[in-house]
Amino acid sequence: MLEISHLTIKVNNKDVIQDFSAYFNAGEKVAVIGEEGNGKSTFLKAIADVCDYAEISGSVQTFSHTLGYLKQSFEEERDIIVEDYLFDNRDNYYEQVSDLYRYLNEFSLPDTILKRKIGSLSGGEKVKTGIMKLLLSGADILLLDEPTNDLDLSTLLWLEEFIQASDKLIIFVSHDEMLLSRCATCILHMEQIKKKSVCRVNLSYSDYDTYIEKRLNALSKQDQMAKSDRRQFKEKQERLNRIMQKVEHQQRTISRGDPHGGFLLKKHMRNLKAQQRKLDQTELTEKVDVEEGIKFSFEDHILPKGKTVLSLHLEELCVEGKKLSSQINLDIYGQDNICIIGNNGVGKSTLIKKMYEEMKDHRDISLGYMPQNYEDQMDYSLRVIDYLAPSGKKEDITRARLYLGNMKFTRDEMLYTIGDISNGSKAKLFLLKFVLDGVNVLLLDEPTRNVSPLSNPVIREALSSFRGCIIAASHDRKYIEEVPEKVYQLTPDGLFQLQ
Repeated sequence: MLEISHLTIKVNNKDVIQDFSAYFNAGEKVAVIGEEGNGKSTFLKAIADVCDYAEISGSVQTFSHTLGYLKQSFEEERDIIVEDYLFDNRDNYYEQVSDLYRYLNEFSLPDTILKRKIGSLSGGEKVKTGIMKLLLSGADILLLDEPTNDLDLSTLLWLEEFIQASDKLIIFVSHDEMLLSRCATCILHMEQIKKKSVCRVNLSYSDYDTYIEKRLNALSKQDQMAKSDRRQFKEKQERLNRIMQKVEHQQRTISRGDPHGGFLLKKHMRNLKAQQRKLDQTELTEKVDVEEGIKFSFEDHILPKGKTVLSLHLEELCVEGKKLSSQINLDIYGQDNICIIGNNGVGKSTLIKKMYEEMKDHRDISLGYMPQNYEDQMDYSLRVIDYLAPSGKKEDITRARLYLGNMKFTRDEMLYTIGDISNGSKAKLFLLKFVLDGVNVLLLDEPTRNVSPLSNPVIREALSSFRGCIIAASHDRKYIEEVPEKVYQLTPDGLFQLQ
C-alpha cells in the first residue's frame, strides 16, 4: 500500500534517515518515535512530499492510494475561514455536509466555528479542524503529526477509538504514551547515536509497550555482557602482564653460565607474546550504542506550605469580549501541585494567562512561566546558550553547558538560535531556565505536549518531586495521573475540584 525505497533525508548536511526501505499495508498503525530534533516531522513531510528544507533521495510509492497529511502548525492558514479550509472544492459540499455536522458533534464544536478564522481558534480547535479536513478528504493513507497536541480528553478517546478501528494505513507521531500503547501495531524508532553524529532507524512490528520492554531488556543484557567481557579481558591481560614481567626479570638476572635456562626463558616469552597477540584479537561484545536518555531534576527551592501563592476570584473569564466561564475561585498555597483540565476552547490557556498577569510582579515568589505559545516568553533570535546564560560570564556559561549536556543538546545545538530548534527542545529549554533561575512557582500550559515519550517519564518524575508550587493545564493523561495532587475541571459554569 505504501512502499518506501532507499529513502535518505539530510537536513543541514546531517542525515536524519539513511537508505531506509519498508513496506506498510492497509490497517497498520505505525508510530514514529524518537527524541526531539531527530526528524520525525521531516520524515512525515518527506512521505507527503511537502518538505522544502531537506535534501531527499529515494522513492515513496502509494500505488494510486490517496494520502492525507495532518501537520503540526496552522500558521499559514490563520486568515482562512474554517468552512473554506475544510472544503477546497465546493462541488462536494452538500454531499459531505452530514458528515461535517456529525464530526462537529463528536468533537463538541459549535457550528458557529465554521464562520471563524483559523487564527482565532484555540490550539485544540485547530487540531480538531485539521482532523475533520483529513476525514472529509476520504484519504486512505493518513499521516498524523502530533494529532494529540492540545486535544481535550474526550477527543483523545475518540481519536484512540478511530485509530484502533480504522482499516486505513495510519502513520503517526505522538508524545502521548497512552495513545502509543493502545494504538500502535508497528514502531519506527528514529535515533541519533554517537553523540548525534550518526542516524539509525529501528523498525519493529510490535506494540509500543512490547517494543520498549524488549528494547530495555536487550540493552540491559548487552550491557551486562559487554561489562563481563571487558572484566574477563582485563583479568587475563593483567595476569599475562604479571607473568611477562616475571619472565623479563628472570631474563635480566639469569647467570651467563646458564645458556640452557636463557633459551627456555626466551621460548617462554615467545609463547607469552603469542598469547598476547591472540588476546588482542579477542572480539568483545560491543558496548550499548544508543541515544542516551536525558538527565533532569529540580534543585530544592522550597516554599513554606502555608504561604499564599495566588488568590484568584473572577466573576467572569472572558477573551476578546467572549464569556468563557464564570465564578472562578482558586486559592493556591506554597507546595500545592495542581492541574487544570477541560474541553478545548473552554479557556484553560486564558485562565493560565490571567494567573500569570496576577503573579508576575509578586516579589515574594520566583515565577517560571511556560505558555502554550512559546514565542510569548522566548526571543527566538537568541542563541540557546545566551538564553540560559544572558550574563555572558564564564561560570554561568559553563553551568548552562553542563545542564544542556544533561538534556542531550550537542555543542553545535547550544549555539543554534532558539527558532531553529524543535518545539520539544524549546520545552526542555524552558525547564532548564527554571532550574538555573531558581524558580519556586511553576505556571505551565501543556508542559509535556512537545516532549518525546522517551523523555517525558523523566520530566514527570522531576515535576512530581518539585518542592515548590506547580499550576498546570494539561491533557496528558500520564501527567494527570502521576504529577498533580489536585485536579480541577474548568467548565462554562466555573472551576471545580475533581480530586
